[in-house]
Amino acid sequence: MSSHIGTFKILIIGDSGIGKSSLMMRFVDGMFDPEISATIGVDFKVKTLNVEGNNVKLAIWDTAGQEKFRTLTPSYYRGAHGVILVYDTSVRQTFANLDTWRQEIDTYITKQNAVRMLVGNKIDKTRDVQREEGERYARTHKMLFIESSAKTEEGVQDAFEELVTKIVQTPELWDASYQSDRVDLNRGGGAAGGACSYC
Repeated sequence: MSSHIGTFKILIIGDSGIGKSSLMMRFVDGMFDPEISATIGVDFKVKTLNVEGNNVKLAIWDTAGQEKFRTLTPSYYRGAHGVILVYDTSVRQTFANLDTWRQEIDTYITKQNAVRMLVGNKIDKTRDVQREEGERYARTHKMLFIESSAKTEEGVQDAFEELVTKIVQTPELWDASYQSDRVDLNRGGGAAGGACSYC
């Protein structure tokens, strides 16, 4: 029998135009829309996944990559259990910008042991970034790594399943019993007391 162990907040970040929305749509809805428009602010979808006999609900946040929407950044990261950092394997500049996004994660993430994954998307197109470069970057910064194509579906399911499996295997991220003997200085205060069950 499967047990439900809660809701995991998953954040998808990276430059604009790298396929973040397409990855989410392919994973949640099994669809690919080549004419999908750029995300404004944040998009949000929910999907239930069974991992290691556990049913988990995923609250997936697809964030805008454009600079003008970055003022919303802190609220994106609050309470995230996992972060998927995406680049476009056909556009080297999106790979070059990874350090900026990684620094943003370090600045705003509230769960310091949140699982981080690097995804090289659009492998159906002509490469400008080799797989070995992505693997090396992920290894250096202690991130999971996978390559994908939202268009062909390759690697998409695997990326989310691998990320969620790692979260399930890190119970201090989600199991309240790990916090029972610790003093929570934020209990009842500020955003931590808000109504959003995914925040």
